[in-house]
Amino acid sequence: MDLFLIGYMMCVWLSSWRVLGGYPIWWSLALGQQYSSLGSQPILCGSIPGLVPKQLRFCRNYIEIMPSVAEGVKLGIQECQHQFRGRRWNCTTIKDNLAIFGPVLDKATRESAFVHAIASAGVAFAVTRSCAEGTSTMCGCDSHHKGPPGEGWKWGGCSEDAEFGVLVSREFADARENRPDARSAMNRHNNEAGRTTILDHMHLRCKCHGLSGSCEVKTCWWAQPDFRMLGDYLKDKYDSASEMVVEKHRESRGWVETLRAKYAFFKHPTERDLVYYEGSPNFCEPNPETGSFGTRDRACNVSSHGIEGCDLLCCGRGHNTRTEKRKEKCHCIFHWCCYVSCQECVRVYDVHTCK
Repeated sequence: MDLFLIGYMMCVWLSSWRVLGGYPIWWSLALGQQYSSLGSQPILCGSIPGLVPKQLRFCRNYIEIMPSVAEGVKLGIQECQHQFRGRRWNCTTIKDNLAIFGPVLDKATRESAFVHAIASAGVAFAVTRSCAEGTSTMCGCDSHHKGPPGEGWKWGGCSEDAEFGVLVSREFADARENRPDARSAMNRHNNEAGRTTILDHMHLRCKCHGLSGSCEVKTCWWAQPDFRMLGDYLKDKYDSASEMVVEKHRESRGWVETLRAKYAFFKHPTERDLVYYEGSPNFCEPNPETGSFGTRDRACNVSSHGIEGCDLLCCGRGHNTRTEKRKEKCHCIFHWCCYVSCQECVRVYDVHTCK
């Protein structure tokens, strides 16, 4: 059981929660009957399945930021599904199953590399945002990296403390990756690559003050990038991920596995690159052993020659076409002042799905 299942368990609790007597109450949605009782009692770290001792201690010491940890994993899963929406593997999650991605993450593939990076980035991002919004008493705004103001602006607002969010993500997510094997080394590397993406893309965000937006005074603060931008960046890293080989070394504590770039004539991967050491299945046909759902009945783009196009997404099997009527707003008119009125139109679309 890994970060994604633990986070998903908490995400399910997050989907509907209230506070009673200062303690959050969580409600289970679709994780099997064995966990249905979790929603009827105050949250107890010991009731979260799969936590290793270090995570359990972390949960108990920092209980108030655990909702942000869960929200971050949920954010990462949603971004994964957006980035891979047109791919043969589309980051599908499985309801009523403890392994929420199925067996896909059992292998040390590019897909595993991406979901570890995006989920770890999601945790850091959500915790940082929560601190800036003031929802936690143990963290707040960043006051350490302001420096002197620039010409025409001054510091103001709440600078986001991304380093605290990264620290939380590192302490919680990497707690499971303490084995001396190649998979733990790979997961630690990709977790850190996801978190480093946030620190690399921190930027100034400014707001103008003055009559009619004259910007006589401009205040600025450090802010995280949009999470969609982080997803786009990590998706590029997925496409250029470095293939590694596993090497074994004898040390005082026993055999230790490390990773080495497979091709010496390629640029050696940096801490910002994603790494993997096992090939991916083609995901064309259903295969319960690899977690592939296949691409049958998936919508495809008939006019595209890319991976989302019907030729590639359908793996050469061809596609079916049907017409679909949809009701949409049309002929919208703005009325002074201030509302918009629209008519309802029925439009016909061609929908293409893989055979």
